[in-house]
Amino acid sequence: MRKFELIAPCHFGLEAVLKKEIIDLGYDITQVEDGRVTFAGDEEAVCRANIGLRTAERILIKIGSFPAESFDELFEGIKALAWEDYIPLDGKFWVAKAASVKSKLFSPSDMQSIIKKAIVERLKQVYHISWFSEEGQQFPVRVFLMKDQVTVGLDTTGESLHKRGYRKQTARAPIAENLAAAMIMLTPWKKDRILADPFCGSGTIPIEAALMAANIAPGMKRGFTALKWDQLIPETIWNDCYEEARELVDDSAKVEIYGADIDPEIIAIAKENARRAGVGHMINFAVQEAAQFAHAGKYGFIITNPPYGERVGDKELIPALYQTIGERYKMHNTWSMYLITSYEGAERSIGRKADKNRKIYNGMMKTYYYQFMGPKPPRGPEGR
Repeated sequence: MRKFELIAPCHFGLEAVLKKEIIDLGYDITQVEDGRVTFAGDEEAVCRANIGLRTAERILIKIGSFPAESFDELFEGIKALAWEDYIPLDGKFWVAKAASVKSKLFSPSDMQSIIKKAIVERLKQVYHISWFSEEGQQFPVRVFLMKDQVTVGLDTTGESLHKRGYRKQTARAPIAENLAAAMIMLTPWKKDRILADPFCGSGTIPIEAALMAANIAPGMKRGFTALKWDQLIPETIWNDCYEEARELVDDSAKVEIYGADIDPEIIAIAKENARRAGVGHMINFAVQEAAQFAHAGKYGFIITNPPYGERVGDKELIPALYQTIGERYKMHNTWSMYLITSYEGAERSIGRKADKNRKIYNGMMKTYYYQFMGPKPPRGPEGR
């Protein structure tokens, strides 16, 4: 088996969640930085990470790292890497992304152009040709500069891992699937506890919870760029990893998962998304205003992504909405509530200070994950 350093980017603020996921898969962490976790693995690790990680954005094979403060240094550093170990003679390669933070080089388009030229020069010397057909398999390259340190990765994933394949239609301003999964994983929720999302939109949070309860790997029903890299990862390894994921599924799990939204059309979309994900039978969806939310069960969890104001609806209506959230939560005095929002007056409007508050960047938007802890349930059926 060939050994790689693998880079898994994630939302800023969720590195610890992703780190735990990778360790649980059985791999050793080598580095944790803002927005990404690096770990050691082989060809099988590439497959299992793509299929099984719920909170990662993608999986990159690290090609190399070096300092660069000028375009000449960038060119020479890229050219010195052993690209021929990864890209075959007919491979189609391009720089899918070049990002820079606190570095002297900061123009993405200029960096992309120079990186492409440097890879071409390296492969021209190795393959002894002056022109590449690029008619073969795709090899997207991603490059990060942090404080003048260049890190180069080959993207094994393609379309971001948050795209599980079940969400063909969405509500306005939907939450990303991997962020929804992380929100759940930051709570003590288990499949024997109630989970409710009174602002479920197209159903992402309830669906991700059901996928966890049924142990359905998030990437089990989709493909990846590296599936066709036969010279790097044999097809048999991919087949074995998909089969491993299928064998672990238990969609007979008994759960109480609820999703509600005020819009009947959105609830119809949520039901279809859940059906497509294979968990439609595990979730109860309802058309309901947040002010009507009520559940007789105890020790449940509200995990939700309510309107922020910046993205949906009228800002002037947001305080009253969060006041309603606080009132409904107060009626469920054994429950815990977890909500993500960029509305900075959330605690004031809810009427209670959160027990914990985690800053998470949802794209470029700074959000807060407010965590209101309810009492722990007693042992036995009362904890349902």
